Amino acid sequence: MADIDVNQIMVQMRAMAASAQSVNTAQPVAESQGADFASLLKTSVDQVNATQTQAKGMAEAFAKGDTSVDLTEVMVAMQKASLSFQAMTQVRNKLVEAYKDVMNMPV
Repeated sequence: MADIDVNQIMVQMRAMAASAQSVNTAQPVAESQGADFASLLKTSVDQVNATQTQAKGMAEAFAKGDTSVDLTEVMVAMQKASLSFQAMTQVRNKLVEAYKDVMNMPV
């Protein structure tokens, strides 16, 4: 059972925001940093997907009458999946907004 820790994601997002604010714009950004961000983003999306898949599986098991699945566990898993998806959507929206801002900058 691979649970996603929402607090851990929030800590990672805050750390990313803090590191993005502390980056000196006069120095060129290394390509390895871009790869790290891409892998972090992919890992986050995969974790959100895993959380949603787990919650769906638990809900289906409960609906089929599996006695080993408790209703409270199903509801908590569904809320975790919903919250993680909403957080990922907000991150995506901010990334798209930042991309549009960069693309609209005069050269």
